[in-house]
Amino acid sequence: MVITRCPLPLPLIFSSLFLVACGNAAVNQRSASGHDYHPDKQTSKQEEARPAVATVLDLHQALDLKTLTPVLATRRVVYVGESHDNYAHHRAQLAVIEALYESGADLAIGMEMFQQPYQQYLDDYIAGKISEAEMLRKTEWYERWVYDYRFYRPILNFAKENGIPVIALNVPREITRRVSKAGLKSLSEEERGQVPADIDYSDQAYTDRLKQIFNQHGKEISQDFERFLQVQLLWDEGMAERAAAYLMEQPQKQLVILAGSGHLMHSSGIPNRIQRRQQVSSAVVLPGGDLKIEPGIADFMLFSEAAELPPAAVMGIYMEKADNGVLVSGVLKESAAELGGVERDDIILAFDGEVVASPNDLRIQLLKKKPGDDARLTLLRRRILFGDKQLEVNLTLGQ
Repeated sequence: MVITRCPLPLPLIFSSLFLVACGNAAVNQRSASGHDYHPDKQTSKQEEARPAVATVLDLHQALDLKTLTPVLATRRVVYVGESHDNYAHHRAQLAVIEALYESGADLAIGMEMFQQPYQQYLDDYIAGKISEAEMLRKTEWYERWVYDYRFYRPILNFAKENGIPVIALNVPREITRRVSKAGLKSLSEEERGQVPADIDYSDQAYTDRLKQIFNQHGKEISQDFERFLQVQLLWDEGMAERAAAYLMEQPQKQLVILAGSGHLMHSSGIPNRIQRRQQVSSAVVLPGGDLKIEPGIADFMLFSEAAELPPAAVMGIYMEKADNGVLVSGVLKESAAELGGVERDDIILAFDGEVVASPNDLRIQLLKKKPGDDARLTLLRRRILFGDKQLEVNLTLGQ
C-alpha cells in the first residue's frame, strides 16, 4: 500500500476503496525564452521572475481507512456523496459508516432519500416497532425515491442492527414540484411553514454551476432557470436546516450525511448552509471517477472498485393498481410470468400467500427473493363467458 502526504487533508487507500485528498501547492515554472514574447506587450523583469501557481494532486501516498478514521472521527459532520444509481458508491458509504461506528463514534445517519414528514416511521423501524416492509410503505419509498431500494438496504440494515438513528432530510416532494412549476411565491401559508424561512442566494459560484447544468439541457437563462434555482436552494436549505436542528438537539451525536454529490461539492450545497446555521467541524468525501477533480471540490475524493448491484428477482410483467389487487397489464415474452401461466388482465391477489394491494406490495415481496427462487401467485382471471376464476400459479423467478 502506497502512502501519500499532502499539505492539505490526508488522502487514503483502503482495501478496494481509496481516498485521495485534493491539495494545493505553488510550483515554480519558468517560461521558455521566446515562447511568450509579444512585441506589443512589455513584460517587466519582476513579472518574468514571478512564479506561476499550479494545483498539484500527489498520488504517491495513501493512508488506509484505519488511519483515516481517527481524522474523520474528529469532525462533527461527515458528508459522503454518491451518484444515486452507483452501487460502488453506496458500498463505500457503508464502509465509512462501519469504520466510524467501530471506532466508537456515537453516530446518526442523515439521508437525502427520505422526506421529513416520514421521520416517525424511520424511528419506528430503527426501534424495531415496524418491519422493513411497513417502513417502505409508510415512508412511500417507491413513490418518492425512484432508485432501487437495494442500493440503500445494507446501510439501513446496519443502522437497524446497531440502533443508529436515521434522519429524513429532504423536503416534501409536493412542495418542490409546486415550486418547479410556479416558484416559491406560489406556496400557500401552510406550505411555507414546511420550508426554511432563510434561503441564501448570495453564493454566485453555486448559481453559476447550476446555470451550466441547466444550459446543458438546451435551455436558456430565463424565469425557468429561476424556478430551477429555487428548487435546488429549497432542497439544500431544507436538508441543511433539518440537519442543523438535529445537531443542536443531539449535541453528542456525530452525523454522517448521505446525499448526491451535487449537494455537497465545493461545500456550497448542504455543508455551507449547515455552517451558516451552526458552526461545526466537517469533512466532505466525494466519489471520484465521474467528477472533475479540482481545487476545493472536496476534502477527500473516494475511488471505489467497480461493483454492480446483484440482479433482482423479477416476474416479467407490467402492472397497475387494481380495485382489489394488482392488474397485470402486460407479460414479457419468455418471462417467468409467461412460463408460469400468468396472462394479461389477470389480477394478482396474493404473493406466497400474502395479500398484495398495490404494485409496491409486490416490489416489497420481491425483495425477499433472488433469481431462481420459486414464488406462488394467487390470481383472479376474468372471463366473459364462464365467469371469473381464482387460481394458483407457481413461478421460477428470473432476473
